Amino acid sequence: MDFEPSDEQGMLRDVSRATLRDHAGPDRVRALIDAGEDVDTKLWRLGADLGWTGLALPEEFDGAGQGLTELALVAEELGRAVARGPFLTSALVGLAVSWDGSAETRAEVLPLLAAGSASATWAFAEAGGEWSTRHQFTTATPQRDGFVLRGTKSAVQDAGSARWLLVAAQLDGEPANFLVDRHATGVTVRRQRSLDLTRNLYEVSLDQVHVPFGRRLGAGPAGVSRLRDAGAVLTAADALGAAEWLLNSTVEYAKVRVQFGRPIGSFQAIKHKAADMRLAVQGMRAAVYYAAMAADAGAPDASQAASTAKAFASEEASRLAGEALQIHGGIGFTWEHDLHLYLRRVKTDEVLYGTSALHYERVCRLLLAARHPVFP
Repeated sequence: MDFEPSDEQGMLRDVSRATLRDHAGPDRVRALIDAGEDVDTKLWRLGADLGWTGLALPEEFDGAGQGLTELALVAEELGRAVARGPFLTSALVGLAVSWDGSAETRAEVLPLLAAGSASATWAFAEAGGEWSTRHQFTTATPQRDGFVLRGTKSAVQDAGSARWLLVAAQLDGEPANFLVDRHATGVTVRRQRSLDLTRNLYEVSLDQVHVPFGRRLGAGPAGVSRLRDAGAVLTAADALGAAEWLLNSTVEYAKVRVQFGRPIGSFQAIKHKAADMRLAVQGMRAAVYYAAMAADAGAPDASQAASTAKAFASEEASRLAGEALQIHGGIGFTWEHDLHLYLRRVKTDEVLYGTSALHYERVCRLLLAARHPVFP
């Protein structure tokens, strides 16, 4: 694998960073909070014009035909700018429909997602449970003309503005995904309060929601696991972007904050902390982009790499936020400073698509299964 971005990937990264620098960031988040707005409509339209919304969708449906690596490049820049918007959740649903949707579903859904005319999100997690297929209690019951979904999902990103909800549910004892219209009878969406002010999370209740046969995506748990891997990689990339901001802002602050007659950056202890933060960011970058490239290449260790990247990147980003707070001192705890927005973001990244403990356990299971195939 070549870890250096291609010219096209470098251009995508640079254009995305410039756009987000001009149209996103902490000040924009605060303005949206004050206005009570759920979606940054202007940024969504700009992202659609730049091709973010169709980046990894097939060209036959007006997408760009790129992969998870390109999505990770955009996710990193979104994390750096603590940007709002359903870009990554819509991208995940688009991937799921591309991989496992029927021809009719692909033709209906993918062109709208690619154009940014509609958004979608994945309803996977449930209250009180971990982000794994072992804790799926929403059920799908087969009927004569489709399925009936019952259950409640939690921490569903951007569900308030989504046209479609991709719901993970148990069907005959195995997890499966079902594409549900948000306005369907029996669907209730309720805003949840959360630590993260840069994202919108919702509870989604499903009370005997009817889903046609054609809206079931794929068969068996493989599609659900593959999609969770993609979500884990993109969340790790988001944490990487936020961690880079934490590093850069902390170094700049250490240059200008004077204590005992000299910049605090001149003290050896601060230099050591900054060097350690830099090393952590480099390690996060290697883990995230190896995982993205492994997924695109269909590598045998793609799932292991996804869990490794998610566990390491989200854990390290959270630790870096703590280091940044220590170096900033009291000002870092104030509402007016941007640091708390990044801390909230990376703390949420630490939970989305599975905690570090969950993914470290999964890596162990995968390694054990590779050596001893009789184990699950």
